[in-house]
Amino acid sequence: MRGGVKIKYPIKTLIAVAAPVISLDLVTKELVMRLMVYGQSIPVVPGFFNLVYYKNPGAAFSVFSSGGALRTLFLIGSSVIALAVIAVLLRQSAGRWMTIALSLIAGGAAGNLIDRVRFGWVVDFLDIYAGGSHWPAFNVADSAITIGVGMALINHYLAGKKSQG
Repeated sequence: MRGGVKIKYPIKTLIAVAAPVISLDLVTKELVMRLMVYGQSIPVVPGFFNLVYYKNPGAAFSVFSSGGALRTLFLIGSSVIALAVIAVLLRQSAGRWMTIALSLIAGGAAGNLIDRVRFGWVVDFLDIYAGGSHWPAFNVADSAITIGVGMALINHYLAGKKSQG
């Protein structure tokens, strides 16, 4: 290859998957912050789905929601460590499915990390519920992480089945 750096497959996939996740996450959060009032809820599918505007200072399911600056530093540090681990795993990734899974997780982790660094909290705006039972509000980054983890678990399960013959 002339005049340039050859980019390896996992890095191309990481960029192709994580960049749109980060972009969509940041744009949707910005729209929520600009167009909604904090605490506001807009029914989209009555009885099932609302758009909301919440500030989550904690982690998933509002774990670690108290603790101030130390909590924020811990969550930022945890995100940076998680991204470093993902980078190592990507270098060792055996296939496209796992590379996409890790890229989704990385994109989601980076999207939420950007919020934590900027604000000290993460914007959550998707509210799924049935009757009075609400799933904790979440965002695009959380969705990408969940899908990526699901894909990784399926990959791990299928790899185990393959090795058993």
